[in-house]
Amino acid sequence: MLVKQKQTRSAILCASCENIENEAAFCCTFGLPSTSLSKTVKLSTNAVSEMALSTTTSQPVQNNVQSSPGTGWPRRTVPVKSSTCPSLNRHINLYPLSNYKFGTKEPLFEKDPSVPARFQRMRDEFEKIGMRRSVEGVLIVHKHGLPHVLLLQLGTTFFKLPGGELNPAEDEVEGLKRLLTETLGRQDGVQPEWTVEDTIGNWWRPNFEPPTYPYIPPHITKPKEHKRLFLVQLPDKALFAVPKNYKLVAAPLFELFDNAQGYGSIISSLPQALGRFNFIYM
Repeated sequence: MLVKQKQTRSAILCASCENIENEAAFCCTFGLPSTSLSKTVKLSTNAVSEMALSTTTSQPVQNNVQSSPGTGWPRRTVPVKSSTCPSLNRHINLYPLSNYKFGTKEPLFEKDPSVPARFQRMRDEFEKIGMRRSVEGVLIVHKHGLPHVLLLQLGTTFFKLPGGELNPAEDEVEGLKRLLTETLGRQDGVQPEWTVEDTIGNWWRPNFEPPTYPYIPPHITKPKEHKRLFLVQLPDKALFAVPKNYKLVAAPLFELFDNAQGYGSIISSLPQALGRFNFIYM
C-alpha cells in the first residue's frame, strides 16, 4: 500500500552506510544537541564493528519486564506469575540496525502505472478469480533503544511495507517469503532466512477504492481484497539488496503512532498491533 508522507525523521539506509535525515528534528525529539547526535550517528567503520561485537556479546534487554519485589518503582511491587500459554507471552528478538547491511539491485517496478489502472486491473481480475489476496511483512529492528519498522520508500513521499499480491491458490506464508525474496533478496543466489512468526492484522477492501478497514462492513458480502500482515523474525545478521528505485527506511514506532495522515491507516496502526509482543533487545 502506498501512502503519502513528507520526509521525516526516519533513518534512511544506503548501500554502504546509514544516516538520519532532518537531524535537527531528531535531536529536538531526544533533547540532544545536533553536534552530539552527529558524533553518535556518524561512526567510523571500526567503531561500528566494535559496537556490533559489543552488542552480540552483551546480555539481551527485555522490554516490559516485571521488576522484582522491593526494587525499582513503584516500591514493593507484587510479583506477577507469567502465563504458560505461548500465545499470551510472545517474545520477539530485535537486533540492532547496525547488524544489517544493505546493497542495491535492479529496479523493481509496480504492475500498474497509476492508481486508476491498479483498480481497473483489480476489477478485471475480480470477475475472473474473485477476491484479491495480498500479504505484507513487518520487519523490525532496534535503534536508540526503540523499535523501528523497515519500510520501502518510493520517490520522495510514498511508503509501503514489503509484500504484494498472492498467486491464485498460493499459500500465504510461502507467498510472503517469495515476495520478500523478490523485493529484498540478494542476487548471488544465497536464499535469505525469513521466519514468519505471527499474524498481526487483517485488512479488507470493500470496494474498488483506496479505503481499507480492519473488518468487513456488515453491508459488504463480497470484499474486493483481503490483506494480511505478518510479523517476520529477522536473523541476527543479514545482507539485503534494495531495488534502485526504492529506499529502505527505518521508521520508529513513535513516528508511526497515530499518523494516518502521513503513513496511512495500516502502517500507522502497527504500534497498537505490536503492543502485545514483548521485545527483547539483543
